[in-house]
Amino acid sequence: MAEVTYYTQEGLDKLKQELHYLKTEGRANIAKAIAEARDKGDLSENAEYDAAKEAQGLHEAKIAKLEEVLSSARLIDESSLDTSKVLALSYVKIKNKKNNAVMTYQLVSETEADLKSGKISVKSPIAQGLLGKSVGETAQIEAPAGVLEFEILEISR
Repeated sequence: MAEVTYYTQEGLDKLKQELHYLKTEGRANIAKAIAEARDKGDLSENAEYDAAKEAQGLHEAKIAKLEEVLSSARLIDESSLDTSKVLALSYVKIKNKKNNAVMTYQLVSETEADLKSGKISVKSPIAQGLLGKSVGETAQIEAPAGVLEFEILEISR
């Protein structure tokens, strides 16, 4: 049984779009590549055909994985979540106590995580250290460079 994962509406829609693309255009492109390779002659010595069939297997595995992820995906109703504590899907503004750098992150599922857009996985060490904390509290997070201290400045949805 797959682990239940919580998503934003945006993240869930993105997964569904990717699955739809893989099942439609992706499968059609693979079938076309196999047909072209088959037309080139003897299949026993046709490296293009073998490569196309292998690509088909990888493609189908990716579809199966996405279907499994979607089957255990749950949408979080952000309006009903408590903003007094850091939870999944919270936007958290934190200050590094060592260098006074201020950062804002949203805690999301592993598949939605994208550091460039300020989204970190709830399973990351920083998020694990922040979960359950309130504004004004300090989170001590073990990192390869040592213990980092972050003060929670703001929590929002």
